[in-house]
Amino acid sequence: MTKTKPVKAVALKPVTSKSTTAAMSKPLIVKAAVTKPTVTKPVTAKKAAIMAASSSPKTSAAKVVAPKPVKVVKAPKVKMERDSFTMPKAEYAQFNVLKERLQKLGSPAKKSELLRAGIMQLSAMTDAALSAVMSKVPTIKTGRPKK
Repeated sequence: MTKTKPVKAVALKPVTSKSTTAAMSKPLIVKAAVTKPTVTKPVTAKKAAIMAASSSPKTSAAKVVAPKPVKVVKAPKVKMERDSFTMPKAEYAQFNVLKERLQKLGSPAKKSELLRAGIMQLSAMTDAALSAVMSKVPTIKTGRPKK
């Protein structure tokens, strides 16, 4: 039998180079990328079309979607008609009486609004009711009064 020599236990050190030990001794500092807040301005349809035509799909990773302007549908302008008429002073005074009543009720009105409301009421009547109301209205001479 052969004699074997006892082997000394040797503590192994990890293999390090100077660069790794220097890096391990200093704390690792990572700078965060600072981004500025972006303010998006509304893009008109014309500018959006130009931007879409000039950019190619290879160069832009993310497409910018321009907000579409909301079109407001306007009611057609109503044409106004001006007219003059003659009426007795007693009936004309009723404008002021009705205007004061409406003021007390909290909904003031103008003379033209009162006339339009009267037209609405007359047009909503049946033929028999309209005929009955109009028979109560006396016919007056038209034209301007002489001074």
